[in-house]
Amino acid sequence: MQRASATLLVTALSVMCGSALAQSVDKRKPPAATASSGGTAADKRSAAPSRAAVRPAVKDGEAEARLIEIYKLAGQAKGREALVKAERLVHDHPNFQLAQLVYGDLLAARSRPLRAMGDVSEGAAKAGASTLAELRQESLMRLKALRERPAPGTIPSQFLALSPRNKHAIAVDASRARLYLFENTATGLKLVSDYYISVGKSGIEKSVEGDSRTPLGIYFVTSNLDPKSLKDFYGSGALPINYPNALDLKRGKTGSGIWLHGTPPAQFSRAPLASDGCVVLANPDLERIIRTVEVRTTPVVIAQSLQWVAPHSIKADSKSFEEALNSWHQAKSVGDLATLTSLYSSDFSSYGKTRDDWTAQLRTEAGKQRGRSVQLKDLSYLRWTDSTDTMVVTFGEVLSGSRTGPVRRQYWMRQGKQWKIFFEGVIG
Repeated sequence: MQRASATLLVTALSVMCGSALAQSVDKRKPPAATASSGGTAADKRSAAPSRAAVRPAVKDGEAEARLIEIYKLAGQAKGREALVKAERLVHDHPNFQLAQLVYGDLLAARSRPLRAMGDVSEGAAKAGASTLAELRQESLMRLKALRERPAPGTIPSQFLALSPRNKHAIAVDASRARLYLFENTATGLKLVSDYYISVGKSGIEKSVEGDSRTPLGIYFVTSNLDPKSLKDFYGSGALPINYPNALDLKRGKTGSGIWLHGTPPAQFSRAPLASDGCVVLANPDLERIIRTVEVRTTPVVIAQSLQWVAPHSIKADSKSFEEALNSWHQAKSVGDLATLTSLYSSDFSSYGKTRDDWTAQLRTEAGKQRGRSVQLKDLSYLRWTDSTDTMVVTFGEVLSGSRTGPVRRQYWMRQGKQWKIFFEGVIG
């Protein structure tokens, strides 16, 4: 490959972030057109040959790392090396459409300069315009996330305090089409891996059933669905989350069935905006997450754009909330119903119970305590900020002298300078 062609290739990859239609330059591996788009519908992207259903076992993130290496080699005018690696990549992952397209451009650049990414005949470009645009966008999002890495030691601002029971945490940045997987270590959250993802075909901020949007907020993995019980469309499995949560319900949001799930055998990945609202990962990446996270205790933050901060910086910001939580804890321990009730908002609701109903329940619980103090075990709290400030708090409530107690989840909202509870329920 001439140096000029290689330079143009990487410029197009980096700036336009796309590639040519593979079938126009690689007749040995013609990707068959398929249709398929979010949820249970078709995704309208090029599928791989039928042999894609049989893939070698791969490590999570490995295919993307190989693709990025090919980009870098092309940029260094090492066209032959890039081409060899691209051929191996599409051999190992014939269902990786973006890799197929990059391979096609590398082949084309051997014989002629590339005029633009997707350098095919006018008729082919017009017929495949939608597919080409999706693949360019996928490439753009992969490169953007890799260029805009979070600073070492920083964490998403939502993770104020996690208990040892929260062994892992997940954060999704929709603006970068990226999911970040954390391990909760003795010294705090540690970023262990991150992956390209797809979200709803209509974008984010789900509000009603069927809007094809991915919700924004703080959620928890609720179950791990057996892949044998699922259609091939969902790939290696699915991890449902608890949308709609208490804040969603308070805001009148509807819908259900939001999962983290994989891709069908014919697809390695999907367009950045492709699902009916779920978060979709490549199967090897999802498999790593399924092997790693725990049901019920793993928080999942889904944000339009994550704000990465130093862990020590968020402690001062949470001081006023900690004071309110301590007031609730002390009042609950001594049965101070007046103080306790004042910490619940006037529009409090818990599975149909009003604040008056809840006050009666608190009075009953205080009588059963018989003077025993309350301990909060495995306390965690996460902060969600949009038009309001919300805290999602989880803890085990254990009476002194007891070994176990109910696991509670509270949702607090800042009202002026005060924090008030608008939902509380037992979750375990």
